[in-house]
Amino acid sequence: MNDKTRKSQKPSWVIDKERARRAAAAETVWLFGLHAVRDALANPARQKLRLVVTANALARLGDLHGMTPEVTDARVFDKAVPLAPESVHQGAALEVKPLHWGSLSEVALRQAPGESRPLLVALDRVTDPHNIGAILRSAEVFGARAVIAPARHSAPETGALAKTASGALERQPYLRVPNLAEALVQLKNMGFILIGLDGTGDVLLPDLLETLPGRALCLVMGAEGPGMRELTTKTCDHIARIPFAADFGSLNVSNAAAVALYAAGR
Repeated sequence: MNDKTRKSQKPSWVIDKERARRAAAAETVWLFGLHAVRDALANPARQKLRLVVTANALARLGDLHGMTPEVTDARVFDKAVPLAPESVHQGAALEVKPLHWGSLSEVALRQAPGESRPLLVALDRVTDPHNIGAILRSAEVFGARAVIAPARHSAPETGALAKTASGALERQPYLRVPNLAEALVQLKNMGFILIGLDGTGDVLLPDLLETLPGRALCLVMGAEGPGMRELTTKTCDHIARIPFAADFGSLNVSNAAAVALYAAGR
């Protein structure tokens, strides 16, 4: 091997990074269901590639925002688009590129009109797209700036997630970061107080919130069963629990997120 050939070779990590970037650029998502498709069509930040609809769905969608639909018969719709057999598509499917919300600092420090306090949600190993979709809805309703999750251990942007989010995916930042623990440390450096939610917490969430009036908060939650990882728990400033009226178990993570967001946003 001569010096010229040696210099022209790229390190393996550079090659892997370039491959990953090309794969991400090629990635597309199929959204389905009238509500999810309608909101994605109306989102100017969403890159839209292909709209497949039945005649009935086309009549119900309304404004297509410049998209040219492919109208297909309802009897062959399932063969026209690559959706899971159990998908409740209502005769509408839209192929899109995943949304890009910006960096962690851009999202976390972006002030929303009328927000009562800076509020974020961080999810540790929550992989069920239906749970994340429901949490995105609650985050939008209660004014959170973003929902943050690790890229490798969370549900990606999918049609099922978008349908459960009922349009919130188009408006509520869902930011998947390379390393959640590092992201949490960055948030602490930005002035956010990290509150981990766990049934074993030594303080009740409403009592803790009374001591933090107006402070920027990040509510951190783990998956049902395993909960937060040890490093995630250690990174939190406080571990709190939601008060229960009786000893009957625990809330689903999406329900717990809704309760915690409501309490924190008051």
